[in-house]
Amino acid sequence: MEDIELINFTKLSLDAKKMILGWRNHPNVKKWMYSQNDISLDEHLNFIESLKVKADSKYFLLKKKGELIGVIDFTSINYKKKEAEIGLYSNPELKGNGKIILECIIDYGVNNLKLEKLFANLFIENKIAYGLYEKFSFKEYNRDDKLIYMEFKNEDL
Repeated sequence: MEDIELINFTKLSLDAKKMILGWRNHPNVKKWMYSQNDISLDEHLNFIESLKVKADSKYFLLKKKGELIGVIDFTSINYKKKEAEIGLYSNPELKGNGKIILECIIDYGVNNLKLEKLFANLFIENKIAYGLYEKFSFKEYNRDDKLIYMEFKNEDL
């Protein structure tokens, strides 16, 4: 996508890593995460270091016209099946970037990773995310008492 720079977590400065940790631990972000505990700096730095050798996970900081707008990730990447789970969160100090962030996930997943399916899991209460995923052709395929499971198929574009 033009005007958007994806910066691999493994290439970030210490200050940028600390900034992302602040976002991740922000109450408005962590309330939508599986783990809602605060993450320590050591845990965060060790996690980012582990990404250097994990072929099935990629995390990126998004920069739009010089402004840091959010984070996207691909986990459980299966290159044979051409699928992955996705995650995202925006800079908690900014509003209105969800559409751009989700466009980046789809664009990178389809065009760079050559994936055909993307899976998103979200809390039932996260109605804003649900609406956003629906706008981008994600379809609900299951739910339980806590989560909604959604899937994007490249052919749905």
